Amino acid sequence: MNRQNKLPEKFAEFAGQRKASFLKVKEIKEQGIPVIGSYCTYFPKEIAMAMGAVTVGLCGTSEEPIKEAQKDLPKNLCPLIQSSYGFAKTDTCPYFYFSDLVVGETTCDGKKKMFEFLGRIKDVHVMHLPDVQDEFGKQLWKAEIIRLKDRLEEKFHVQISDESVRQAVRKNNQIRSALKEFCELMKQEPAPMSGYELFQVLYGSWFKLYSDEILTEVQNLTEYIQKETQKRKTASGLRILITGCPIGGVVDKVVKTIEACGATVVAFENCNGMKAFDRIVDEETEDIYEALADYYLQIGCSVMTPDRNRMTLLKDMIREYRIDGVIEVVLTACHTYMIESGIVGQMVKEECQIPYLCLETDYSQADTGQLKTRMEAFVEML
Repeated sequence: MNRQNKLPEKFAEFAGQRKASFLKVKEIKEQGIPVIGSYCTYFPKEIAMAMGAVTVGLCGTSEEPIKEAQKDLPKNLCPLIQSSYGFAKTDTCPYFYFSDLVVGETTCDGKKKMFEFLGRIKDVHVMHLPDVQDEFGKQLWKAEIIRLKDRLEEKFHVQISDESVRQAVRKNNQIRSALKEFCELMKQEPAPMSGYELFQVLYGSWFKLYSDEILTEVQNLTEYIQKETQKRKTASGLRILITGCPIGGVVDKVVKTIEACGATVVAFENCNGMKAFDRIVDEETEDIYEALADYYLQIGCSVMTPDRNRMTLLKDMIREYRIDGVIEVVLTACHTYMIESGIVGQMVKEECQIPYLCLETDYSQADTGQLKTRMEAFVEML
């Protein structure tokens, strides 16, 4: 059995970052700094950064507010959407409360209608995301990015220059590169940390409110692990890659469980992982909005048709991280990921010739035992 390492202080800080930033965001508001909330990796945060705003993630990861959300939303809806809306409706998410503007992207029908409901509570700007990753789609997305810039300028009475956007791109590229370098520590054999520790850093970095803070702390942690690898009892065993939906609300019953079964999650391809920073924005392109549109639209996600970029990234990661098995996590009623799971499973088993397991789950604890049984069998098969 794989023994879970005790989180050192540096990991624990990232693990508690979401709560730790609740008070910080209040202080930021008191200083008159705009706060922009968002729900997706397609959000071009550089535009908000260019006007000096702070960006915060709003995706709900708790079952607690879902009961209240279901008074307005159907019960057979994605738990991430229900949780996110429930927190907003009950006014129990400090990030949502302090957001001056919420930016949503039309990644699925459920979110589109949620944004409509949220508009009754908060000022919401919806970006219409194309579902094709070609030149036509890029021009549509570029227009949406410029429309977002215009909305921010109008709402906050500011001017966002091309140079300020370019500077924000450079800073965010540094953060992307730092996060990618941190993840690539897991290419080592044995892995220098558990997958649960890796996830805490990746997830916690979303809630570092200042870009310089994110960059410095991720770089310092990478250096720390590189130095301490030989001293720590590192995780070893079968190497697992997690793909699929965002797993912030199910990380304990998925990642902790699979590692308790004797495997190590060495890579995350999903929204919490590599797809958000596997590339950088072209800083030298004359039209910086063209560069942003090209970068963000090329993110691999099941909402794209066809979703070639996700498949390419998965195959690259399976090879580079020497993956023994792939686990796809699909949140209940996430139709695009559930439909695409058949394509992913076929690709993993036939092209990469390794086992694949698809887990459908929600934010409740009702299926914990069933998931554990399936993951134990998966590890035993490996």
